[in-house]
Amino acid sequence: MRRRALLAWMACCGWMCAQQSAPVVLRAARMVDVAAGRTVAPAEVLVEGGRIVEAGSAVRHPAGAEVIDLGDRTLVPGLIDAHVHLFLHPGAEDLQTVEESVPERTILATLAARADLMAGFTAERDMGTEGAGSADTAVRNAIDKGLIPGPRLRISGNAIDILGGHEDAIHYNPAQHVLPNATWANNAAELVTVIRQQFKEGADFIKMYETGRDAVRDGKLTTPYQYTEAELRAAVEEAARVGKRVAVHATGEPGTLYAARAGVVSVDHANQLSEETMRLMREKGIFAVPTFAISEYFASHAATPEIGAREEKAVDMHAEEFRKQLAAGVPMAMGSDVGPFPHGTQAREFVLMVKYGMKPAEALRAGTMNGAKLLGWGDNIGQLKPGYLADVIAVEGDPLADIGALEKVTFVMKGGVVYRK
Repeated sequence: MRRRALLAWMACCGWMCAQQSAPVVLRAARMVDVAAGRTVAPAEVLVEGGRIVEAGSAVRHPAGAEVIDLGDRTLVPGLIDAHVHLFLHPGAEDLQTVEESVPERTILATLAARADLMAGFTAERDMGTEGAGSADTAVRNAIDKGLIPGPRLRISGNAIDILGGHEDAIHYNPAQHVLPNATWANNAAELVTVIRQQFKEGADFIKMYETGRDAVRDGKLTTPYQYTEAELRAAVEEAARVGKRVAVHATGEPGTLYAARAGVVSVDHANQLSEETMRLMREKGIFAVPTFAISEYFASHAATPEIGAREEKAVDMHAEEFRKQLAAGVPMAMGSDVGPFPHGTQAREFVLMVKYGMKPAEALRAGTMNGAKLLGWGDNIGQLKPGYLADVIAVEGDPLADIGALEKVTFVMKGGVVYRK
């Protein structure tokens, strides 16, 4: 009796991820067809064996099916955040890697994964452990095995940087030999070695720092590149050799152009892109991942009013560039850079993408279909479509009318298992 009660409690908490055996029918007032950008009303979704069998205004109700009536809610595909940091939390980023052990940071990462899942994010791309090596391999594997709750993950292990680069441990006493938050690679040969090691330790893709640190001079962003086009191409080719891809942290020129020419899968942050870079990204299908939410958070939590004003100016500049990128047809994927701000709150990114120029349907597509494609799961998640994995959430209101509805998640299903109800 005690064991049965314990198992029931674990299931309610989302810690029991065994695939449901009985069919389930989800019923709600509305459902979003993200591909068409329209709302279907009323809505039903039939789930069997962890996958969607039917979706529409009415579906079959097989014998013994459980009906979950969600009332005046909208069914939406599970959200996808293409830029997260599970191993970071609010506070001084650089000190976390010095003061907190990797085991402690891994435990906190499992809590972050759970928070993101409960907020409706059923898939994510972790963009570097920031000094915790390949510890994200263990988190991903534990989620996949059903040992802990969390989103489906694509992981990169430790990101890659140059000596003295954006994520190196600068401003510390050199005699203390403080380790960087990324793995050093200073030329093409070293890149190949590091990439092979990352894949050996379980990385799904490679994350590289291509620009930084940033500065604004005369109203224009300036940022040094870290790797040449030839070095980036060597990294892309090495990843492609084993069917994997490279994503870059890149805020401006010429690093963003080098990355686009080299054939990366995404340019994350993408604060300022030249006409040539935007053309290449459109033609090659390279995603921009804007990450407005982190910039807004830094502006509102700045140490001084002067720093806050500078951060706000940077956000305004990025918003102006974002509108140019939309007009140029640059593919967009939703990514929040959550970690330095609280996990589970990153649906704010959708609100900001709309505020700065996207239509709600486009923003939702960026955080579902486009995110799925970027993560390499385009045929399995991102839509409420027969044959797709049953990653389904329910929200208050209609996100096509008010994108802020995505911040009001009341139900979460991943792979046919209910985690929040």
